[in-house]
Amino acid sequence: MRIAVMGAGSWGTALAQVTCANGHEVRLWARRDEVARAINRDRRNPGYLRDVELGAGIEATSDLAHALDGAEALLVVTPSKVMRAMAREVAPLVRPDLPVALCFKGIEEGTGRLPAEVFAAELGSPERIAVLSGPNHAEEVAIGIPAATVIACASAHVASFLQDALGSGAFRVYASDDVPGVELCAASKNVIAIAVGASYGSGCGDNTAAMLITRGMAEMSRLVSKAGGDPLTCMGLAGAGDLIATCMSQHSRNRRFGERLVEGMTPDRFSAETGMVVEGALAARNFEVLERRYGVDLPITRVVRDLVWGDATIEGVRRQLLERSFKAEFYGL
Repeated sequence: MRIAVMGAGSWGTALAQVTCANGHEVRLWARRDEVARAINRDRRNPGYLRDVELGAGIEATSDLAHALDGAEALLVVTPSKVMRAMAREVAPLVRPDLPVALCFKGIEEGTGRLPAEVFAAELGSPERIAVLSGPNHAEEVAIGIPAATVIACASAHVASFLQDALGSGAFRVYASDDVPGVELCAASKNVIAIAVGASYGSGCGDNTAAMLITRGMAEMSRLVSKAGGDPLTCMGLAGAGDLIATCMSQHSRNRRFGERLVEGMTPDRFSAETGMVVEGALAARNFEVLERRYGVDLPITRVVRDLVWGDATIEGVRRQLLERSFKAEFYGL
């Protein structure tokens, strides 16, 4: 079958490689024509995963209409901050029943809407919109190191279709119907990873990291529960799995950014140096809408927001977290 992959960053490139290895014809959309031409000429992405030789079944293009022509599924792998613009760009080019898998993580600025809500509003037919998330570092997935992910969709048929298209022995794909739960876990874990990175950057150790990860999971569960998702999702691949990988791996841009916060690193400067968006920094700011909407307590998210976007200091937020009154381990569910 033909699969369109929208976005030629590291994760889009890895997913193109995975689907190509499964025997599918892949059209990989890159915004810049010179990137598309380089991929087709050299069988390598000049900006991301440069050491990975891409399969012959991948055709790169900067023409979105061409990428989508004849596609039987669309994987959207663009930054969260442009989700609404991308949905509007895609809308007139796709048929109403085309399965669409959203493979990025974040929350819409200002509205607090999740990616599936944004795409459903712009494309219609929300039952065919799925979200994909898990402990999936592109650097490892692209070369076939075993990994697993979860595909969440209201339609069991669409979820099964995407499982068959993407899944392999090395890339295990599990199904869920908890779309908001998976999306909130995906956005939240990036924020917690910044906190873990900042803790290491300021001289703390593994005990502190473990504390932040587990208390972050409790925080994640409170939000998922209040938003109508299943708290059990937080124990799965989109929650605990992705949280562990993102917080502990040196592949993780959010952890690396957190480590450099103590040096005064900003999201814009990090993106300029690495070519990658720090999704956790954006999510920390955008979660404020959901905190107010659901009346949920997100202390780690709050201090990350103050560190990245306010004038808080590491010492200040450390005191803020450690001097909080003791509560039950799991509250607010």
